[in-house]
Amino acid sequence: MGAEHLAFYGKVMKNEKLTTDEYDALEQVARGIKTERPSACVARNAKRLSGLKLLSYARDGRLSITEKAQQLLFVRRCIMGLRAVAADPLVKLDTDVAYFLGKKAHIQARADGEGHDISEKGRDSLADIDTLGL
Repeated sequence: MGAEHLAFYGKVMKNEKLTTDEYDALEQVARGIKTERPSACVARNAKRLSGLKLLSYARDGRLSITEKAQQLLFVRRCIMGLRAVAADPLVKLDTDVAYFLGKKAHIQARADGEGHDISEKGRDSLADIDTLGL
């Protein structure tokens, strides 16, 4: 990750460790709630996520994610993508994640055109992420 993104993720997550359930709730809201009532997962986590300024309520009561939550989810996807490439160079990454990691020189396209290799900078970033416990 770029230093600014790692700093953002570390700052956001320093005192606000989110559970897998809370991440699932954010992703569900980001995809859009199709029914009148949110799922049990979203309902269970909405108050805390709203307090952390990751969810907001509209005047009509609808939930939406904030810009902070969008950034948090993207950085999380990038970290998961970087870990996936480290484990399996042939893994298929989302286009925006692959573009970002490539632009920041964390991954490089393989010569045969299949998959990506993690760069030294990517390995250093993963080490930093693991040190932070993210």
